[in-house]
Amino acid sequence: MSEANYQKALKTLFKAGGFQFPFSETVHEILKITVKDENLDLLLAFGEKTSQTMEQLKESSGLSEDEILKKADELAKMGVIINQPNRSGIMVYQLFPLHRQFEYIFMRNLEKTEDILKLARLFGKLNEEHRDEVQAQYDGFSAALKRMPPMDRTVPILKNLETGEEINVIVNEELEVPTEKILPTQQIRELIEKYDDIAVGNCYCRNHQELLGNPCKMIEITPSCMTLGKSARHTSNHGFSKLVSKEEALEILKKCEDAGLVHKAYHKYGNSSAEEVAICNCCNCCCMTARDCLIFPVVNETNYVASIDQDLCTGCGTCVDLCYNKAIKLNDDIKAEREEEFCVGCGVCAYHCPENAISLIEGPRMVRMLPPRNN
Repeated sequence: MSEANYQKALKTLFKAGGFQFPFSETVHEILKITVKDENLDLLLAFGEKTSQTMEQLKESSGLSEDEILKKADELAKMGVIINQPNRSGIMVYQLFPLHRQFEYIFMRNLEKTEDILKLARLFGKLNEEHRDEVQAQYDGFSAALKRMPPMDRTVPILKNLETGEEINVIVNEELEVPTEKILPTQQIRELIEKYDDIAVGNCYCRNHQELLGNPCKMIEITPSCMTLGKSARHTSNHGFSKLVSKEEALEILKKCEDAGLVHKAYHKYGNSSAEEVAICNCCNCCCMTARDCLIFPVVNETNYVASIDQDLCTGCGTCVDLCYNKAIKLNDDIKAEREEEFCVGCGVCAYHCPENAISLIEGPRMVRMLPPRNN
């Protein structure tokens, strides 16, 4: 199939959302693996409308129902589309943005075959191209960051590991919270209780880095990232994840907390007033929304910021090592200090602090970060 058709395919994928970037040989090679020549016709049928029923797809693609079913299944298994019934029971086929292919493929348990390693290297190369693109347009991204909506929401840990006691939460009474604001669930266990369908797969960031020879420094590769509700049914149906009970989900979350990982909730349409669709458990060495791993500008929504009691702090450095955004350092007095600008209020530092010297100040915040600028 010609390169021009794959250029059209990339433009079609952009209509489903996500960061837009130039077509490159790297993108071409990725799409030849994830979409394949034989499925391009179905992908391009989404050019005018990114969500269609079977009858609509038959008209837009010119394919038969059997052909669509076969191609749709293959594309769904590569994270290109989602095929799920709507509330009326009608099957709907919806195009995903390109980044979903990365996420879903690397949620799987993958053997280190040459094909998988090739795909991992290609996505690694694409990340480098994205970094270069951001650096080339840095001022524009810096200006846009102020208007960007949050891509995820931090759900805090609210207990101390050593004592089992609730972390001290201080309400910031100086902040005015609009009365119409619906505060999303702040307790990870309450969030799990909301959903009957929960599926868990590997962290795609850690799995990708493992394949590239850069294993996570905080936790071994283990199923840790969750999809919820309709997303759980889709990811489990296509082998990206497996369904688990609420009790199993809570056990996984506890293991993540003990390893120092951060709970991040993802909402439908990126709107925290909408239902959650996924929970990621993020490390500070692999995950692409962590300060040291940024490729794109990111915005995180949180309801807390850490506060360190200098009198209780012994300077052990536990919080420094575990801080997701490297927002804590030891000062000249060997006491921990945090930079409010980068703190996402995850509670990991307070959970692991052996002196129980860290509290959380409650109040809605947005944490906006750019990758460091290359001089």
